[in-house]
Amino acid sequence: MPIVYALEPNLSAHEFRSVLAACTLGGRRPIDDPQRLGQMLRNADVIVTARDGGKLIGVARAITDFAFCGYLSELAVDDSYQHQGIGKRLIAETRAAAGVSASLFLFAAPGAEAYYPKVGMTPMPNGWVIRRER
Repeated sequence: MPIVYALEPNLSAHEFRSVLAACTLGGRRPIDDPQRLGQMLRNADVIVTARDGGKLIGVARAITDFAFCGYLSELAVDDSYQHQGIGKRLIAETRAAAGVSASLFLFAAPGAEAYYPKVGMTPMPNGWVIRRER
């Protein structure tokens, strides 16, 4: 059965948590705080999912103005499904939903820096951040 990609603006926090926990992002996201995960989903502009036979295996979550810029906050693919092009396709679907006139930015998870040039993204050495307090 082929992987099905879709926009899912009403993705549940429970399913979101399941895919985060099944990949390395689980250690860097508030997976034990379902209320916060729900808030993250409700306030996202684009949520793209990848499903295998109905099972959620990947999520891309972005915040965008659909005109100039977008932030790809999560690119999560279940570890057992990695290296099949699912992440690349989630990025492409997110880019299409955000619009090609909007640049798409992200912060790479530790250890994933080498992945993004392979899918056509360019590194940006001139970024800054104010870190969250919790």
